[in-house]
Amino acid sequence: GDGNKEYSSRLQTGFLQYVGFATLPNQVHRKSVKKGFDFTLMVAGESGLGKSTLVNSLFLTDLYKDRKLLNAEERISQTVEITKHTVDIEEKGVKLKLTIVDTPGFGDAVNNNECWKPITDYIDQQFEQYFRDESGLNRKNILDNRVHCCLYFIPPFGHGLRPVDVEFMKALHEKVNIIPLIAKADCLTPNEIKKFKDRVRDEIEKFGIKVYQFPECDSDEDEEFKQLDKQLKKKKRIAFSFNIG
Repeated sequence: GDGNKEYSSRLQTGFLQYVGFATLPNQVHRKSVKKGFDFTLMVAGESGLGKSTLVNSLFLTDLYKDRKLLNAEERISQTVEITKHTVDIEEKGVKLKLTIVDTPGFGDAVNNNECWKPITDYIDQQFEQYFRDESGLNRKNILDNRVHCCLYFIPPFGHGLRPVDVEFMKALHEKVNIIPLIAKADCLTPNEIKKFKDRVRDEIEKFGIKVYQFPECDSDEDEEFKQLDKQLKKKKRIAFSFNIG
């Protein structure tokens, strides 16, 4: 009848699309893009290394406009705190809820013994909270506050990693993706940067610190992407920040 004619017409014009398991990735992708993404980035390092400048430059926003600048004496007496800044970013229709976890007071004291303990405690608490939410009955609107990545700022003024750098990364490397970052690299010459980076890389391997590894690219990727992936891997997972002012 007329129903069969209409179905045949739609089929011929491509109006009907295949519905099945093979379309699941596209369905998940569309749902994820519509819902948006959560990303929590931790920045750690002593004061004056340009953490706030880098974050503001990366995300083209001012997350630190209300912060109070402390003098040297106040910084030394300050205990390690955990502060969160959240901002909603939208680009090309994709929404991102960005949370920056800052650690003011880390590395600023005269005695920095176990100054990373409040940070590891915070990360563990977020895992425990997420586990409790996932184990509950109402899992529809779970907030994922787990720390996804940690940028660790290494001062460029020494001769490699300090004991506090080694202990911090060893305390966190199995809890979160760590990206070591040589701060204010523009105060060094290209030759000094290379030597400093090589030393930091060797010490990371020597102390058995696990830093973020770029994933292997798929075999079906185009050659240009593969070459870019190789170049990124040659950087040995150590980033740089510059004093943009």
